[in-house]
Amino acid sequence: MKAIIHINLKPGVLDPQGRTIARSLTHLGFDGVTAARQGKTIELDLKGEDKDAAETQVKDMCEKLLANTVIENYRIEIVE
Repeated sequence: MKAIIHINLKPGVLDPQGRTIARSLTHLGFDGVTAARQGKTIELDLKGEDKDAAETQVKDMCEKLLANTVIENYRIEIVE
C-alpha cells in the first residue's frame, strides 16, 4: 500500500518560492501566469492491508512531523 501526501501552504501565508516561480515564468514568456503556489508531495510505502488504519497512521505522521500544521494544509491519498 502507498500513501501520497500533498502539502501546501495555507491561504494567506506568504510564498516567496511561488512568487519567484510566477515571476520566472513571466520572464520566460508565459504571460498568462498571474500567481503560483509551491508545495510538496511525499510518497510512503506502507505495510498492511487496512486502508483506514493506514490513513489514521499517516494523519498522525503528518501532525507530528511531515506537515507544519500552523502554516500548511495536507491531503492524504491511500493507494492499494
